[in-house]
Amino acid sequence: MIANILDTIGNTPLIAIPNTNRANEGQVLFKYERSNPGGSIKDRPALYIVQEAERRGWLKPGGTIIESSSGNFGISLAMIGAARGYRVIILADPKTTDANLALIKGFGAEVIVVTEQDDSGSYHKTRIALANKLAREIKHAYRPDQCFNLLNSEAHFHSTAREIMAACPGGIAAFVTAVSTGGQLGGISSYMKTYAPEVRIIGVDAAGSTVFGGQAEAYRIPGIGLSWTPVNLNLADIDCAYKITDAQAFLAARAFARHEGILMGPSSGACALVALKLAQELEPGQKVVCMVSDGGERYIQTLFNDGWMAEQGFAIDADVESVRATARLLRPWSLRPADHANYRPDLIRSLDVPETTLNMNAETSKRPLHR
Repeated sequence: MIANILDTIGNTPLIAIPNTNRANEGQVLFKYERSNPGGSIKDRPALYIVQEAERRGWLKPGGTIIESSSGNFGISLAMIGAARGYRVIILADPKTTDANLALIKGFGAEVIVVTEQDDSGSYHKTRIALANKLAREIKHAYRPDQCFNLLNSEAHFHSTAREIMAACPGGIAAFVTAVSTGGQLGGISSYMKTYAPEVRIIGVDAAGSTVFGGQAEAYRIPGIGLSWTPVNLNLADIDCAYKITDAQAFLAARAFARHEGILMGPSSGACALVALKLAQELEPGQKVVCMVSDGGERYIQTLFNDGWMAEQGFAIDADVESVRATARLLRPWSLRPADHANYRPDLIRSLDVPETTLNMNAETSKRPLHR
C-alpha cells in the first residue's frame, strides 16, 4: 500500500521511439515525467522545496504557499497543498492554458491571473513581484520561488539525474532538456559533469527567450523561456544550446502523439526534435536521453486543437520523414552557451526576492552537491 499520493513521485520510465528512430543511428529515450501524480516533472522540485521549508520551520501546518507559475509547478504545489493541508495561491498569466487553470483550481488552490506585461513583453517579472508582495502581506506565507531558489536544481541533482544514470548502466552520449527556471537543466547537468563528464549536455529554449542570450521576442511555447539566465543554471555545464520556433515545437509534439502514441507538451516537442537530430549524428547503441516534462492533455485547447493551430499559422500534420528532416536541419544556437550568459543579480533586489530564499540559497551553496 502507498501511504500518500506524494510517495508516487519519481521513478518515471524511459521510453524508446521505434517508429521515428532508425536502426543505423543513436537511440532516443524519453524520460517520461507525465507518470508523476501531478502529471509533470515539477512534482519533484515542488515536493523537495516544500519538505525543506517544513524542516526549517518556514512552512507550518495551516500555512499558505504562494508561487508564480504558468502551469506545471503551480499544479504540483496545488496537489501538495491538498495532500498536506496548505492554502495555495498561484500567480498565473494569460498564456496559462484553461486546462492548467482548471487543474490548479481542482486541487483547491486559488488563482490570480496577472495581465500586466514586464519590460520584456512577458509576465514573469510582474508575476514574481506580485507573489513576493503577497508573501509579505499574508501571515504564515511561504514562497517556494522556483526561479531563484537553488533547491529547484538540487532536487534534480538528487533524484532525476540519478534515476537516468541508474537506468542506463552502459552510459549515455547526450542529455537534452528544456530550460525555463533552470532547475532540471541545472541540477542534472551539475550531476553529470561531476559523475559522467563524457555526457554532452544540451539545453533547449524557445526562439525569443534570452536565457542563452539574443534578442527578446514574443513566443507561444508555454513553460519554457525567460528574459534572463536563471541562478539555478551554470552555463559552464552546458555544452550546446538550441532555440526552437513555436511552429517546430507544436508540430513535433503532435507528430510524436500520432506516430509514437506519446503525449507531450510543446516544450517537450522542442526537446524531442533536438534529441532526434543528435541521434541522427550518433552511432547505433549510443543513447540520447530526452526529458519529456509533461503530457499533452493540458494542451487540448491549443496544441491538439486544429482550429487553434491553423489560427497561429502552424502546420497541423507531419509524417515521420518530415519530422526527421526538420530535426536534421536544426543548427545550434550556441556551442559555447557560457559566452552568452544573461544573469541578472539586480533582479533579486528589484523583485524583492524573499529572505527565506536568500537564506536557503546561502546554506544550499555550502552543501557538497555541486562542483
